[in-house]
Amino acid sequence: MYARRNVAEYTGRLMLELHVQNTVHTLHRSCSTRVGTLQQRKTIGPRGWVLLGIPVLTFALGTWQVRRRKWKLNLIQELEKRSNAEPREFPEDLTELKEIEYYPVRVRGHFDHSKELFLGPRSLIKDGDAASEGKLISKNAKSHTGYCVITPFQLSDKNFTILVNRGWIPYDKRNPASRRGGQIEDEVELVGIVRLEEKRPPFTPHNKGNMWFYRDLSQMSAATDAAPVLLDAVVESSVDGGPLGGQTRVSLRNEHFSYILTWYSLSALTGIMWLRMFVFR
Repeated sequence: MYARRNVAEYTGRLMLELHVQNTVHTLHRSCSTRVGTLQQRKTIGPRGWVLLGIPVLTFALGTWQVRRRKWKLNLIQELEKRSNAEPREFPEDLTELKEIEYYPVRVRGHFDHSKELFLGPRSLIKDGDAASEGKLISKNAKSHTGYCVITPFQLSDKNFTILVNRGWIPYDKRNPASRRGGQIEDEVELVGIVRLEEKRPPFTPHNKGNMWFYRDLSQMSAATDAAPVLLDAVVESSVDGGPLGGQTRVSLRNEHFSYILTWYSLSALTGIMWLRMFVFR
């Protein structure tokens, strides 16, 4: 009887020890698995670091576009400030014109209307109240799309001719006979904005005859026997029955804001994807 009790107690202790050992082993294995999983999560690896470069790079590009936009806005403001400056005298050295683009200069001379060129099509730029002062050559024009008239201008105090963009006319006034009142024959003094040659924009047709799609001063000067110099007449130089001046365009593309949105959006999207793949998986 005593012996049976000892055997039962021994067996109970043995089973308890085995249960404790199994429990400890199970806990140890579970902890090891979890620790391994956590270690695996914390280990990103070379592939993860390479992919991290995508959101970082796109964020950097977005920041660069922010700086570019600020620079472009300052440049546009500077060009507008130039065009509103006090008129200068026309320089003796034509190479100086490259340094004063968008500055106004004062000239005196005669127009040669027999060699007019048409630059366009162009939409009308209204400067101040000039349109309401009767200086438009067609008050009843239904469309504000037409051409700018480029006319050779013989300088009175210099032995050469330049080109002057006299301003805008509608389609139905391309024939000089329809605007004889604006074909000035006398000597005039005018103020014009200095413009330089324009590169041919993509997909723009080549210039042909007296119809021009962009400012190719080299070809314009060859066609009119003038120097490769172009002035945009200011709106105050307009006359009744003639082209409407003040058609200077500050043609600088400013699409940086859309670029900023694009790059920052890509950075946010790829950043979230990276976190889900390598951190919160």
